[in-house]
Amino acid sequence: MTFETALTPERIERCTRQGFWRGRIITDFLDEAAARTPDKTAFIDPRRQTSYGRLREEVDRCAQGLLGLGVGPGDVVSFQLPNWVEWVVVHLAATRIGAISNPLIPIYREREVGFMVGLAKSKVIVVPGEFRGFDFPAMVERLRPDWPRLEYVVVVDGKPDQGDLPWTDLLAAAPIAPERVAALRPDANEVTLLIFTSGTTGEPKGVMHTHNTLVAANDPLPARLGLGADSVFHMASTLAHLTGFLYGARLPVQNGATAVLQDVWDPDRFAQLVQQHRISCTCGATPFLHDVLAAPGLDRYDLSPLRRFCCFGAPIPRVMVREAARRLPGTVVLGGWGQSENALVTLGSPDDPPEKVTETDGFPWPGMRIRVVDQAGTELPPDQDGRLQVTGPFLFVGYAERPELTRESFQGEWFDTGDLARIDADGYLRISGRTKDVIIRGGENIPVAYVENVLYEHDKLDAVALVAVPDPRLQERACACVVLKPGAEDFTFDEMQRFLKEKGVARQYWPEKLVVLPEFPRTPSGKIQKFQLRDHLRGDA
Repeated sequence: MTFETALTPERIERCTRQGFWRGRIITDFLDEAAARTPDKTAFIDPRRQTSYGRLREEVDRCAQGLLGLGVGPGDVVSFQLPNWVEWVVVHLAATRIGAISNPLIPIYREREVGFMVGLAKSKVIVVPGEFRGFDFPAMVERLRPDWPRLEYVVVVDGKPDQGDLPWTDLLAAAPIAPERVAALRPDANEVTLLIFTSGTTGEPKGVMHTHNTLVAANDPLPARLGLGADSVFHMASTLAHLTGFLYGARLPVQNGATAVLQDVWDPDRFAQLVQQHRISCTCGATPFLHDVLAAPGLDRYDLSPLRRFCCFGAPIPRVMVREAARRLPGTVVLGGWGQSENALVTLGSPDDPPEKVTETDGFPWPGMRIRVVDQAGTELPPDQDGRLQVTGPFLFVGYAERPELTRESFQGEWFDTGDLARIDADGYLRISGRTKDVIIRGGENIPVAYVENVLYEHDKLDAVALVAVPDPRLQERACACVVLKPGAEDFTFDEMQRFLKEKGVARQYWPEKLVVLPEFPRTPSGKIQKFQLRDHLRGDA
């Protein structure tokens, strides 16, 4: 099938001329690594590990197997696998034959999977026989009547009666012939990825990326982080989220490096893996850093190999950065900002002064441009809050089957991110909230991220989210939703007000309601789903 995209000849010419789009696909890098260092370890997961030579052979067998199932260029292959080597194999095999990868997050169930696979019109889906006690093939069979385009269900480590084809049978064919590889090699401007947004604001959207947008997004990362082929990367965030996809499944291949995958997050196990495999860098949402710093046995392990801890997707509270400096003295914590639509747009540098680390989300990659605009779309000067817009070579090429939504999301070449932000005089970005998270109390904007950051410094609070509650006179008031740290018995409204007063927060910014919750609704990448908190509060009201 063919998806309508917003990619134009003008954008292709510009990004190619500027050197950002190099016409390469991820299997080019696989072939080079396999030829150069065939015995080097490529991926380690909790079940097995593989070298670059063996990985290429498995990818080619999987590619031939998919061709045998009738999958061809432009067809969609969905896969809902944990962080296993097989996940990487499916993605690279689909790429090899010009098919489109549609990774699905393992914790998704009927509602999400039914919608996503239905919109993608997938021809094949690959699932585990069981993971964390859940029967994935049974879920697929319940949904299958709603997917008329689906032809095959492939099951990894399944039982004989699960699905249409076991993984071992898919790989039983001889590797795809070299002349067939050359004939099927896709153009780098074709869609290769259909990945769904995390859904922090509602219905997921199918984000489309090309080979060029994805390769370009990873090209500059090693230089800024001081990493390369000798580095060992780690990924615990699901590979089906863009963070895991780019920096767990593809960045190691693109650099001929080694990757260690965790299929179930456990901070103590992470510390063991750092010591065992000498992990250099990990990337994930801020909650991963929080969990590591809170791990009671952290001091038992040698964490000196860990040089970079990159936090994407949510601001890093200042208190957490200070704690990381104390407990992980050899590790540089860096904040970055990006979305499924535009990969990682900004990232800090290891040489940044402390105030840039704690107060900003970094500065843009070469080629990526950011600006903030007012409600009329007029660009604002430095240090003024406005709507954040982005353009550049990492930007996606449209929402699948949603051309109107794609058009509505752009102002010329600029993509409207839905975030509120400011850019300082040095070009560093600071996210101040989502446009739907903004709280306007009686005509005055409340700086959501600022108030959250202050509350995070309270020693009783583990997580904080400021959301709006309706008010008949002022339209909106601010409510602080909090989760307490283990051992904290209570946290009162008066206690919150005293703390904000001591911190010098202007009284008009103080939340007028406090809700203590056992946990927050989150996306699989760890982002707080504020729309669910707002719905919960409306129910209370």
